[in-house]
Amino acid sequence: MLVRLRSYLPTAALALLIVYFAVHAFTGEQGLLSSNQRDATLIEKTRELADLQGQRQDLEKRARLLRDTSLSADLLEERARSLLGFADPRDYVIRTKP
Repeated sequence: MLVRLRSYLPTAALALLIVYFAVHAFTGEQGLLSSNQRDATLIEKTRELADLQGQRQDLEKRARLLRDTSLSADLLEERARSLLGFADPRDYVIRTKP
């Protein structure tokens, strides 16, 4: 009886090893069942990237207007008033959080 069980021991160990890796292939951090979560994260990060790229383009455009070669008087006045905290008495000032 013991000899008969010893002959099946390597097969059983191999089967358990296959089951172990199969379970982790489906339920692990990079498993097949977590692909929906990865897809949702990818969509969220893609939206965030698009927002950041839009902000960067806006900042680059504003920086370009502040250069010596193409100085915009309106933008310069706006930035000076904002940084120094001054306003014209006829202006309506609406403060928002940065």
